[in-house]
Amino acid sequence: MATLDEVPEGSRAVVVDVAEQGWGLRKRLLEMGLVPGTTVEVVRNSRGPILVRVRGATLALGRGLARKIVVEVAEGASVQP
Repeated sequence: MATLDEVPEGSRAVVVDVAEQGWGLRKRLLEMGLVPGTTVEVVRNSRGPILVRVRGATLALGRGLARKIVVEVAEGASVQP
């Protein structure tokens, strides 16, 4: 398992959990479609916000938020240190 900020560009991952107990953040992620079981594609992961594609929509996530999203990286993709 990894966090979303560790997934390389062009890779897919499945959301497993959100490592945050706050209801506000969980609600916000739910509204964006980032719920357990959802497949996300990392469009850009270099400097600045991470761009991910979720259910046809492209979202920009801050790195702090991305670090709270636990994912299972798709087979064949390696995780960035």
